[in-house]
Amino acid sequence: MGQRWQGSARLSIALVTAATAFPLEAERINQEGRILGPAPVVTTPRLFNSSQADAIVSAMQIMPVTSAWNEDISRRPLLSNSALMIAQIKADLASTRQTLRPFYEMNYVLVPENQSRVSIPFLDYPDESDLDGGTFPNGSYPIPSNVPIETWPRGTGSLTLQQWQMDATSVGGDRHGIIVAPGLGSIWETWQMKLTSNGWQASNGAKFDLNSNALRPAGWTSGDAAGLPMFPALVRYDECQRGMVEHALRLVVARTRREYIYPANHFASTIPATSVNYPAMGQRLRLKSSFVIPSSWTKEEKAVLLALKKYGGIVADNGGFFSISVCPDDRFSVSAFNNLSTIDISNFEVVQATGPTEGPRSPGAPAANAGSDQTITGTIATLSGSIAAPNGSAAVQWRLYSGPAPVNIANPYTMSTSVTFTQSGSYTFLLSGDDSVHAVVINVQITSTPTPTPTPSPTPTPPVTPVLSVSVSPQQIAEGGEATFTVSSSAILTTSLTVNYWIGGRAQQGVDYTLSGSAGQIVIPAGASSATIVLHALPDSANERNEGALMHLTAGSDYTLSKRPSARVIILGAR
Repeated sequence: MGQRWQGSARLSIALVTAATAFPLEAERINQEGRILGPAPVVTTPRLFNSSQADAIVSAMQIMPVTSAWNEDISRRPLLSNSALMIAQIKADLASTRQTLRPFYEMNYVLVPENQSRVSIPFLDYPDESDLDGGTFPNGSYPIPSNVPIETWPRGTGSLTLQQWQMDATSVGGDRHGIIVAPGLGSIWETWQMKLTSNGWQASNGAKFDLNSNALRPAGWTSGDAAGLPMFPALVRYDECQRGMVEHALRLVVARTRREYIYPANHFASTIPATSVNYPAMGQRLRLKSSFVIPSSWTKEEKAVLLALKKYGGIVADNGGFFSISVCPDDRFSVSAFNNLSTIDISNFEVVQATGPTEGPRSPGAPAANAGSDQTITGTIATLSGSIAAPNGSAAVQWRLYSGPAPVNIANPYTMSTSVTFTQSGSYTFLLSGDDSVHAVVINVQITSTPTPTPTPSPTPTPPVTPVLSVSVSPQQIAEGGEATFTVSSSAILTTSLTVNYWIGGRAQQGVDYTLSGSAGQIVIPAGASSATIVLHALPDSANERNEGALMHLTAGSDYTLSKRPSARVIILGAR
């Protein structure tokens, strides 16, 4: 954030007549900048491993945008004893278990608002259970007949769902059960849940509000020893298919100390709180930004690792591994997450956590207004919005969210900028404001361009001196990516034309990128009106900020230059 492009050459296509704009005043946008659409409606219980459940959960805002589960911690400072704590976490495990382990564990069922309530006794911790209208020690929970129990169906062999609900083979274990009612904004979670001849029973029951950051009473346990919900922390099939897990993950370590930090509210340990190199419940870890995610790894592995870099993991329980929880969805391939087990614990670090009124939950969050929706009759529109940042400045960025073709946003990092279209249709743009503390605030504008009429053949004109301009696409690339500079003439050339240029900026040629063709010159051949130079960004592992490479055309005797004879590409740093 904060780097800026200058304007670049614009294309022109005649567009006529009007079209209808689409108001988005109430658009729902999650912490990842994904438009959620209308709130989902559940009419019958849906199991987690179905396309119907995918559609529902992908349209849900799972916990508030400001929730600790949805908090971007990629820029949080390290805990002063981060290295010592990571070493302790690793030392507490056998040498064969000192890598990240993805376990197929927690599943869930989605239920309608009117799901029938069932009485369920809580046998071990009724005094730390949410009875939700039940009579002590019984809870009143909306349990459907198809509620899945932990590890079903991937880890239950040939057993039917009902056999697993009844623990027909006496496997035992934690047996977590999760029920979610999106319409009510509620999650119910249990453990050691079992169907008996007398009905359901469990050790404990906890209810969580999907729309609130409120915690359980201090000292109360839940399905996790940290007193945290599990549902917001699971690796789901739908988000892996989109390429990004959009939240923090549930993290299990071998040993914790007798302390909990936000958002946890329960501990389970005999290790004194003064032994600060042991993690507390609620401790936040992240994958180091320097960890290179191999391009050959699966989309599921990439989705998980991107989340661990941005949202991290929250220590939620004690166990025999350093692990995260993946839904036991039978649509995942057998090798979907295999490479994660090669990642040593030393690739993680511990960050300074934020409290209940800190970070994205602190006062003074920015507000964004992307302006009114537009209908245009030409190829150029103006995007004009505003960002209110009570605590100071916020980095501004416009980006194209969806549309039938790429566009050219002249300067995405200003409140007001022009955008050039090459194809008619409806385009959605997002305006974001980032103050590095709060959740990135995002607002939406839709611009609609109508169907173009045929462009008439131009009337022949006498030869004129060509006017040259330059553009670049895309306007920002990652290390290892490529951008194409296009030098364009105002007319088709009858003879070849050699154009001079220089290239500068913070990025250094030969260090940060290479160029195709001859240095300082590009030739537009006869019969053409443009030529291209490809910039290839060189990959490295350095932790650096964004850098720009500016191409500027210089004067020549056979041509003249446009008012803005330059274009800039931003090479995104590995931060």
